[in-house]
Amino acid sequence: MTDPLKLALVGHTNVGKTSLLRTLTRDVAFGEVSHRPSTTRHVEGARLSVDGEPLLELYDTPGLEDAIALLEHLERLERPGERLDGPARLERFLQGSEARQRFEQEAKVLRQLMSSDAGLYVIDAREPVLAKYRDELEVLAGCGKPLLPVLNFVTSDGHREAQWREALARLGLHALVRFDSVAPPEDGEQRLYDSLALLLEDARPALQRLLADQQAQRLARRDSARQLIADLLIDCAACRRSVDSQASVATSAMQTLRHEVRQREQRCVEALLTLYGFRRNDAPGDDLPLLDGRWGDDLFNPETLRQLGVRVGGGVAAGAAAGAGVDLLVGGLTLGAAALAGAIAGGALQTARSYGARLLGKFKGQRELTVDDAVLRLLALRQQQLLLALERRGHAAMGSIQLAPPEERTWREGKLPHALHKARAHPQWSSLNPSARLNQSERVEQLQALSKLL
Repeated sequence: MTDPLKLALVGHTNVGKTSLLRTLTRDVAFGEVSHRPSTTRHVEGARLSVDGEPLLELYDTPGLEDAIALLEHLERLERPGERLDGPARLERFLQGSEARQRFEQEAKVLRQLMSSDAGLYVIDAREPVLAKYRDELEVLAGCGKPLLPVLNFVTSDGHREAQWREALARLGLHALVRFDSVAPPEDGEQRLYDSLALLLEDARPALQRLLADQQAQRLARRDSARQLIADLLIDCAACRRSVDSQASVATSAMQTLRHEVRQREQRCVEALLTLYGFRRNDAPGDDLPLLDGRWGDDLFNPETLRQLGVRVGGGVAAGAAAGAGVDLLVGGLTLGAAALAGAIAGGALQTARSYGARLLGKFKGQRELTVDDAVLRLLALRQQQLLLALERRGHAAMGSIQLAPPEERTWREGKLPHALHKARAHPQWSSLNPSARLNQSERVEQLQALSKLL
């Protein structure tokens, strides 16, 4: 087993070093992220391993605060006639009293970089290129370690990427990486580690192994997320309640079922957040957006459906023909025996024999409550929106999760997947129903098929 590669994250105060490390480690709890300067006061480390073998150690360092004065101090350390190289001059500085007093923070950074294999010089690309940053780079170059500039916050408005590229090139730093710790690109880690491999050829095998493992984890997370969403949809599609036709009883049962469906969606949301390493309280307000334990846009509000482009109207007649009973979206709709008989006579119900007891119950005046197709479409769209947002979100993000409008049309306008139609006839497939049997092989088969379509 070889020693892990050691990287020091260095740079000016408040440029996003801790934020970058959170995103690279997918750990929202690492360190402290704040807009206040000098948040990190000590060196903190994290280790990335594959199959129990440590491959990479990342060290978060305090921000450099007074590189201009430090550079002037370093120049005064040389005695007449001396020509010290960078590491020798810094070693003399670190042994002196100023490293424990005036430049204590800078000394912590330099010690860590000198004991590391390389450094990531993190830059807030929104900041103008000032003289203090050039002095920082000159001081850090004295450590004799490879430096890879990382342009952070490049997706923010008003960034100065072009100016930073020009300034770094003038200092001889032509290799750099764009990596936004709040909204990291999908291939951001690969480009970061590929650039490091150019600077540290001996570390290439370990970095490639780390990348392969992270890609495998990314695909596994996505597969698990799709199964969570598929499980939610099958749960809701198979949900069925038979109630007395008395208006007060039906209304109460309808409200209960609506609440249970909302709570079931909430559990799916929380499972997705946990899967991707986020917490509900990572950001204040409507970051999910969840309000009082449910989505801010009510699941059963027709306006919500219209905003997402979900067709409303056909589900009621189709629900009646297929024995779906009361449409939860509009609520309070009475489906009597005459309506049911008309649906059957019209040929809309192709396999009436398979409904047996359900048809008998309808002719006796009972009502069935199920989740309408439009609500299933909305559930699928919202969970897929959330999944997309989580995959694009860095673990240093402090703002609200933004859900982009859905671009695909299948869930809005196309036919519902066969698995959901199948689930309609199997109430035992829903955890919302009594006597649920969720491990039935046919349910598992339909769950896998649906997850592949998401």
